Amino acid sequence: MPDPILALDFGTSNSAAAILEDGKARIIPLESASETLPSAIFLDFDSREMLLGEAAIAALVSGQEGRFMRALKSVLGTPLFHEKRQFLNERRTLSEIVTEFIAKIRHRAEVATGQPLHRIRAGRPVRFHHRDAARNARAEEDLEACLREAGFDEITFMFEPEAAALAVAGDEPGTALIVDIGGGTSDFSVFRRTDGGFSILASHGIRLGGTDFDRSLSLDHVMPLLGKGTDLRAEMGPARHAAPNAIFHDLSTWARIPFLYSPQTRRDVARMVKVAVEPDKMRRLATVLEDELGHDVAFAVERGKIAANGSEADTSIDLGMVERSLSAPLSGQAMARSLSIGASEIATAALTCIEEAGIDRDEVGRVVLVGGSSLMNGVSDAVAEALPAARIERGNAFTAIIAGLALATAQT
Repeated sequence: MPDPILALDFGTSNSAAAILEDGKARIIPLESASETLPSAIFLDFDSREMLLGEAAIAALVSGQEGRFMRALKSVLGTPLFHEKRQFLNERRTLSEIVTEFIAKIRHRAEVATGQPLHRIRAGRPVRFHHRDAARNARAEEDLEACLREAGFDEITFMFEPEAAALAVAGDEPGTALIVDIGGGTSDFSVFRRTDGGFSILASHGIRLGGTDFDRSLSLDHVMPLLGKGTDLRAEMGPARHAAPNAIFHDLSTWARIPFLYSPQTRRDVARMVKVAVEPDKMRRLATVLEDELGHDVAFAVERGKIAANGSEADTSIDLGMVERSLSAPLSGQAMARSLSIGASEIATAALTCIEEAGIDRDEVGRVVLVGGSSLMNGVSDAVAEALPAARIERGNAFTAIIAGLALATAQT
């Protein structure tokens, strides 16, 4: 009997693995009893080992010496993925780091199942990037190369929303839409269940997800406290100019945070502090870089987002790690304004998928929301408003894709 096929959902925010057992998906706990593993990596400078998931987050929180990384899926297909950078006193690429992450998942899955795993069905977004076909192709090539280097010699891919459709289709006849809002992308599939079987009518995707929501909230509510939007005086003369936005965008982007901790960036910010019209704010930015607090700030934004979601009470983003008692107010209404453009884009993309399926939107009887970021009320409200005739359902937000990928291994 051939070895089982490992199903892998390598996600921007979380990853999961499963195999097919007795016709059902068996999700493999990759960390304690949890069905998902945060797609987080910590390279420990002392032990020179790679920590994964909650252990990586705990190392960051405890202040261990090392480099924390998250959301590396978002740089597949980009030059950054293959650039040599200094990690653990050696030059490595993000490609090599992702390969090691996947190899560790494979090892844990082999230990859990007691079987060698050399075949894999991996999920992928419909589009890794917006409309750049060449970059999308490179992203899949990058992921395939990492899987092969991690020890898999038989590799197949499946669109993530199509996998979710398999998992949630059930026996109810009719036409339905999967809305899968993950950490880095939003993906959609229209499927039809009839007495004769199951079929996918269309799939569509955009590069917009939960990490983009985090970036919007950070840029709107946190970065102004660190100097975004403030002026710098010219070193000679009365002229002023705005502080450069690039550093604030990078500090608000999960995958780019580690690359800000360079001597050159710190020197640039030190010069900005000297000429800042509001030096106290710019000093906070210098503190974040000097103490390598970028990911602590990003986690604070994420926690603030979750707290404000659906809350009628005013909340805040706690920035006490930067400066004692510092916080950024965040009400539910303010968050909705920050995320409104993204929510509207997701609703529009859902309608585009229905259009590509060649059906009228009123033919869609069910909309099934999956993916961690589908839990954001503003997003689900925008989709519901775009499809008022459909019944809105919430699937298993974090496991629908991995369950569907495991079911799909029966077709290989």
